[in-house]
Amino acid sequence: MALIVQKYGGTSVGTPERIKNVARRIAACRERGDDVIVVVSAMSGETNRLIGLTKEVSSKPLPRELDVVVSTGEQVTIGLLCMALHDIDVKAKSYTGGQVRILTDSAHTKARILSIDEAPIRRDLSEGSVIVVAGFQGVDEAGNITTLGRGGSDTTAVAIAAALKADECQIYTDVDGVYTTDPRIVSEARKLDSITFEEMLELASLGSKVLQIRSVEFAGKYKVKLRVLSSFEDQGEGTLITVEEDQNMEQPIISGIAFNRDEAKITVLGAPDRPGIAYRILGPVADSNVDVDMIVQNVGHDGATDFSFTVSRGDVEKALKALEAAKGEIGEHVIETDTTMAKVSVVGVGMRSHPGVAAKMFRALGDEGINIQMIATSEIRISVAIEEKYLELAVRVLHKAFGLDQA
Repeated sequence: MALIVQKYGGTSVGTPERIKNVARRIAACRERGDDVIVVVSAMSGETNRLIGLTKEVSSKPLPRELDVVVSTGEQVTIGLLCMALHDIDVKAKSYTGGQVRILTDSAHTKARILSIDEAPIRRDLSEGSVIVVAGFQGVDEAGNITTLGRGGSDTTAVAIAAALKADECQIYTDVDGVYTTDPRIVSEARKLDSITFEEMLELASLGSKVLQIRSVEFAGKYKVKLRVLSSFEDQGEGTLITVEEDQNMEQPIISGIAFNRDEAKITVLGAPDRPGIAYRILGPVADSNVDVDMIVQNVGHDGATDFSFTVSRGDVEKALKALEAAKGEIGEHVIETDTTMAKVSVVGVGMRSHPGVAAKMFRALGDEGINIQMIATSEIRISVAIEEKYLELAVRVLHKAFGLDQA
């Protein structure tokens, strides 16, 4: 007998019929003799509807009250799913985040989990019940309802699996696993049988929408076995995300191609070429709660240098205001922006032992006339900033260049 945590996203429980389908899937797992804990999201579109309601009532809703409203979506789902399970003679019990006592900090709308009281869950499991928990939510020390941010149900599921030392945490979604890249762009994209946490973490941070990045971090930290599966197909083993690297000697150097359209470049022309200038530019930007991605500082000439960095397009105005306020530190300089950027990345643990990955990537893009404007690297990832109009071509070219279209 195994202890399995299953998580179902909004599309998986988007209609009453889909909720019934999830109930049948859970019943099949119980029939195999496994104990099952289920974490669910709000029905598809419900969270957006609730946020819309708050905006109709208030232009600036208080974060505490916003959490009270948006957390109700998951509460509806857990009740409906338990009803569907009871109708097919499966004993089940629902829990809100507060009832499970998923304790978080007090950062409303983006809280972090501190601990989970596993005793009630273990008690009900021992009595033969399926436990259905509302994802995305918890309570702080004062008993205030908190939410974990977009995609927080993934984090809830992984945290519960870690707390109860589950044998596996299964993330059911509208895709049947993790692919080498987006199949909508590259029809030859292949589903991966397995991938390491390191690679999945990079892919999630670089634009892959399969898993929330915090859930991958949590799973890697506590060594929770993750599996991504489709809630609409009964066949297949999905993709297993593990700590151990695949020892198969034929494993490709690169596991996947990630991309992000939401990039903008800001350049400070003629900034003073002196120690500390990077901090003088980026410090105020960071203080404005703007995340900086790629950074390039050109070779200085005549005491000046050009300094470029990328941010998400929605943060451009905030970043520019921060730089305007910092003119006393960096002087009066021309600032240019380019909101037609995109980022393409190759990811793979095989880079550690295979030289020439960057050269191969740059040659493939150069052969297609795609100009690289910025470069960033990690131990298992190379990212480049290019014009957005070349994004899909770049993804297809790199997918083929690294043999990811081959079984």
